[in-house]
Amino acid sequence: MRRAVKRKPDSLIRFYLVVAVLAVFAILLVGRILSLQIIDTERGYEFLQDQGDMRSVRTAEIPAYRGVITDRRGEPLAVSTPVISIWANPSLLAGSERLPELAKALGIELATLNDRLARYQGKQFMYLQRHMVPTDAREILALKIRGVSGEREYRRFYPAGEVAAQLVGFTNVDDQGIAGLELAYEDWLKGVPGKKQYIKDLHGEVVRDIGVLQPARPGKNLTLSIDLRLQYLQHRELRKAVTDIGAESGSIVTLDAHTGEILAMVNYPTYNPNSAKGADPASMRNRALTDVYEPGSTMKTLTLVAALESGRFTTSTMIDTSPGRIRVGPKVYPDPRNYGLISVSRVIEKSSQVGTTKIALDLGHEPIREVFNRFGIGHAPGTGFPGESAGSLPDRARWYATEKVSLAFGYGISATPLQLARAYSVFANGGVRQPLSLLALEGAAAPGERIISAQIAREVLGVLHAVTGDEGTARKARVPGYAVGGKTGTVRKIGPQGYSADQYVAWFAGIAPIDDPRIVTVVVINDPKGAAYGGGAVAAPVFSTVTQGVLRLLNVAPTDTAALAAAAAASAAGGPV
Repeated sequence: MRRAVKRKPDSLIRFYLVVAVLAVFAILLVGRILSLQIIDTERGYEFLQDQGDMRSVRTAEIPAYRGVITDRRGEPLAVSTPVISIWANPSLLAGSERLPELAKALGIELATLNDRLARYQGKQFMYLQRHMVPTDAREILALKIRGVSGEREYRRFYPAGEVAAQLVGFTNVDDQGIAGLELAYEDWLKGVPGKKQYIKDLHGEVVRDIGVLQPARPGKNLTLSIDLRLQYLQHRELRKAVTDIGAESGSIVTLDAHTGEILAMVNYPTYNPNSAKGADPASMRNRALTDVYEPGSTMKTLTLVAALESGRFTTSTMIDTSPGRIRVGPKVYPDPRNYGLISVSRVIEKSSQVGTTKIALDLGHEPIREVFNRFGIGHAPGTGFPGESAGSLPDRARWYATEKVSLAFGYGISATPLQLARAYSVFANGGVRQPLSLLALEGAAAPGERIISAQIAREVLGVLHAVTGDEGTARKARVPGYAVGGKTGTVRKIGPQGYSADQYVAWFAGIAPIDDPRIVTVVVINDPKGAAYGGGAVAAPVFSTVTQGVLRLLNVAPTDTAALAAAAAASAAGGPV
């Protein structure tokens, strides 16, 4: 009899099959989860995380403030102040019911706001207002209007305003230097922006900051050679002089006689760098460095150097200037009157055209030009200031007789006020020319280059002092309590038809105190109006007033106490000082 074979029910087989299939799915699901969240595969967790970050995580720039510009005493000339710029997402803001509220807060017409939004249609960024005062900006942000946000920036502020505007320069709306020393030292002053990450939602709104990736690095500070006290003083006096005389413009430069540091450099007219929009471009020029003029009789001092170096002349050599005029080729050079037989020193003291002409004819133009070249005429001063001019010093193969003579008068060449100040600093520094600097020097000044002998420098100083004496052309340059020296210059301006008959440039280049020089100052008055237009009449008085204040601020003790007492007595008596 056969034994019966027991078979598993079909239902049990199906049960195990389903369990197996479910187990396989579970294993696959766990594997998929592992591949998405733990295992680094081609489209694993890192891929998904990157995809998520691309849609929600953004990197923003952290603004860096520019370095501070100060004068030599630490007074701020340019600082960066925090501001907030309001921006919007036009795609979110357009059509908002709160646009009238936003326009009112911004202080603009609703139609203007709608027009701006229309221009940025389809974009996700537009500025509503740049560089707002933080308190005003926060009032707008407090409205919590969807699509409106703010970002922190920095704006440049110039505490000295127009007093140092043309020297310091200014920055644009993006805080980049575009003029003056702000431009020249852009790489030094500008900071390095940092980076931070933040999370935004689907509407572009910032949810929260994640963290700083790279901190912002501020720019380096810059210390200038100028003394803001001197700058204020000279600005005040130059503005008064230019305004009173009705001149087109004016410039003053003051150098440290021994270091070459520029202690003050002012120009007028000027502008306010804190609101430079709409300013006259001419008022933005640093004329003391960029504008060139014929220096005129101020160059007779350098002609004197050529005469002394030749060995054929001394300061006491006599020259016959009779009958008060001299013809060279087709041109006659006159003196105001017949000075007769006078010394070389008196030729400079009186600024005699006849005497200078005779010296030039005796020397020839080559030695005179060589001295001009040695003193830096025709060469850029090397301050690094944008647009500084080198002036001009001709070097022709053929010279006309009148050109050879007029060179000795300072005609036919051009120079900036700073170039002339550098030339006169050679006399103040014992014959050594120092490199010029717009930055405050740390430690001892760099060694200069000897241009002329110390003996000749001393002799020239004596002649320059005589120019301010009773018989000189610069009596108005005197400074009570101090012995000073200098040279006047008056040149006709060049117009479309040649030299103008009624337009002039008045110069004065001076040194103080003459017995122990500390400063060199050059004053230029461009196109003075009225009967008095010469250097001795309009530029020399400005030198006197400015120098008196500068020496006081620099704590230079009076060297001519007798003259100071006489001036005080005259002032007390109500007489002229």
